[in-house]
Amino acid sequence: MNFKVINKFEYEGLIDTLVLGAHEEFNVAMELKDFNVDILKMTAHLVKEEVFTGKDGEIQSFRLARDINPKNIILVGLGKEEELTIEKIRKASGRMLRECKKLKATSIGLYPVGNKFGNDICPKEAARAVAEGAVLADYSFEIYKSEKKVSTIKEIMLINACDGVTEDLANGLEEGFVLAEATTLARDMVNEPANTLTPVELANRAKNTGKISGFEVEIIDEIKIQELGMKAFWEVGKASNNPPRLIVMRYFGNRENREEIIGLVGKGLTYDSGGYALKSLEGMVNMKSDMAGSAAVIGAMKAIASMKLKTNVVGIVAACENMVSGGAYKNGDVIGSMAGKTIEIKSTDAEGRLTLADAVYYAVEMEGAKRIVDIATLTGAAGVALGITTTAVITNNDEFYSMLEEVSRRTGEKVWKLPSFEEYRELIKSDIADLKNSGGRLAGTITGGLFVGEFVQGKPWIHMDIAGTAGSDKDLNYSTKGATGVGVRTLYELVKSM
Repeated sequence: MNFKVINKFEYEGLIDTLVLGAHEEFNVAMELKDFNVDILKMTAHLVKEEVFTGKDGEIQSFRLARDINPKNIILVGLGKEEELTIEKIRKASGRMLRECKKLKATSIGLYPVGNKFGNDICPKEAARAVAEGAVLADYSFEIYKSEKKVSTIKEIMLINACDGVTEDLANGLEEGFVLAEATTLARDMVNEPANTLTPVELANRAKNTGKISGFEVEIIDEIKIQELGMKAFWEVGKASNNPPRLIVMRYFGNRENREEIIGLVGKGLTYDSGGYALKSLEGMVNMKSDMAGSAAVIGAMKAIASMKLKTNVVGIVAACENMVSGGAYKNGDVIGSMAGKTIEIKSTDAEGRLTLADAVYYAVEMEGAKRIVDIATLTGAAGVALGITTTAVITNNDEFYSMLEEVSRRTGEKVWKLPSFEEYRELIKSDIADLKNSGGRLAGTITGGLFVGEFVQGKPWIHMDIAGTAGSDKDLNYSTKGATGVGVRTLYELVKSM
């Protein structure tokens, strides 16, 4: 799918489908006076009969009785002009794309009526949202299907009627396309079955992504993992026939200040059986997706490097499988960690935090990260508390969290900060070791996050629990059934903002 910007009077003959994004109570005669009279008359009729009112979420299409393009006209409601947001534009773009696919459109011209975005939304941000929504809505995972659906859509042209914004629109489309492609990369990895996407294969994909996008990747094998003293990580991964891999991704876009490094750490459990705290069939069948945090980090690194952000980022993924064997770690064991802290194993199914503990410590001590964001499908309790719409967050730095909260409004990936009172830390203290890896059923999302926070060496830190938001059970707007790729755009935007 290609994107480009064209002027208002260039669209006829170039497109087979014209999409008009309209606010509520828009003046048809005024706003569409320069368009083909057939378009104006039919739109005026639909508005008069209240078939189309411009409300947010509304969509209506009709076909013109003529032989020249455009033949298809789609009206997309944007709601009240003063209430328009970037996320509403992104969702409207997704709805538009789905309607275009139904009509088997190939070339689309998109015109926001009057080019009014409302609420001081700049053209670049609006164009970026259009590209994100369209590409993400067009996504499908059909690698293993014999008969694959082929999208008919080849090109989307953003029709511009304003002076002096063509370059901004083009830049916005480019950034949106890069971010959507990075998100679809993450979706692909999460949707991939675990017999294909092993820790070694995940490492290979990260390495290939680095070569294409422009960041360095170092792969550390199981021997070096043990030599580094990553005892918690090794205990989780040692039972599998598929060996663990530590994936270290480095991007230095600000060589003038190489000391200022942001660490992005993603949970990389390519399969989680629960270990000796064995999951049920229902709980185990989708555990190929337990590496969604690592996919988010790899996708974010791709976008950061592709857009050549002037910043320094290190991405860390401790990739492994949590399996059962005669050599597996057991419930009740006491194990070590790279930080030197001892951990009592209350549940081998609370394994992700063990791998993250060594990974965040490595990011700080070995890579010099000054701030840490970890992202993980850590606890089912996150989904119970906040559902599939909002990511749970634990932090030790309110200023850092405020930055995350602000960028999440722009990306549409909602976040919510949970409390981290000292009483919660008491729940992960052990009678026989420094820590225990599970504080029990109460406040599970909080205690799971706080466990990881014990290893960040006091650096400003954010923990994002995406257990609820990493997957969707249906197609909606620009989300598709299966992996959402959540976190890619928010991590990128957070890094960009710093």
